[in-house]
Amino acid sequence: MRWVLGITAGFMVAEVVGGILSNSLALLADAGHMFTDVAALALSLVAMRLAQRPPSPTKTYGYVRLEILAAFINGAALLFISFFILKEAWERFQAPPDVDGPLMMGVAIVGLGVNVAGALLLHRHAGESLNVRGAYLHVLGDLLGSIGAIIAGTLILTTGWMLADPIISVVIALLILVGAWRLVREATDILLEGAPRGLDVEELVENLKQIEGLEELHDIHVWTLTSGFVAMSGHGVIDDLNMHRRILDEINLRLNERGISHVTFQLEPRPLHQIDVTDGSEASEGDVP
Repeated sequence: MRWVLGITAGFMVAEVVGGILSNSLALLADAGHMFTDVAALALSLVAMRLAQRPPSPTKTYGYVRLEILAAFINGAALLFISFFILKEAWERFQAPPDVDGPLMMGVAIVGLGVNVAGALLLHRHAGESLNVRGAYLHVLGDLLGSIGAIIAGTLILTTGWMLADPIISVVIALLILVGAWRLVREATDILLEGAPRGLDVEELVENLKQIEGLEELHDIHVWTLTSGFVAMSGHGVIDDLNMHRRILDEINLRLNERGISHVTFQLEPRPLHQIDVTDGSEASEGDVP
């Protein structure tokens, strides 16, 4: 990711200069996006480094959630950029300025090569970490921006149609907006400790209830701590304490098969799980008449 950061930062400066000289919103929009890419990539790198720190008495899970927080910030930045580009494009629809097509295309072609290299470097790891996926989406947005600038430059050169610049910018902004929204939504789900996407908790509970000797389940919680780290906690009721070890082993086996690696499960003998029918709450042995 450090290589991608260096390449992106260098070309961002070139795009700013090219966008100003050519008066191209598509290039300036892409340069603005690349500026956030530099910040996003730097943030992702810092988060990855800090996430490797070991747990401490005050941070019992360590800093692994920083990667999710970085992904959320990156997604929010992409949303902001998308709306900013749409605003600028709307203003250019009202009064299309002259755009230097050749300069715009030249800078965009170089940018395309830079962004293709960055996207290829990040693509293979984008599915492993939400943090890397956020950085990848930034670079992918730049790639689309470069393609859009080339298309707009070609149209301006061949037809003189200046509206091509804001129209292409709108298309780029909408594409970025979709990816950014998905990233923010997924990061928010994790930060709110929602159940992992693709995991049917009700089906999982029904599957566990089929374990012989496990009479009842309650207080089931499943959440994602960080990318690839799914945790679960719960309570179960058993009648035969001699089956305690076997039932726990079977629970862990079934959960591991579903990618849940961090399991905290408490099995209780039935006498300790009495229900007070007057208010529906759990009662201790001393509360049972």
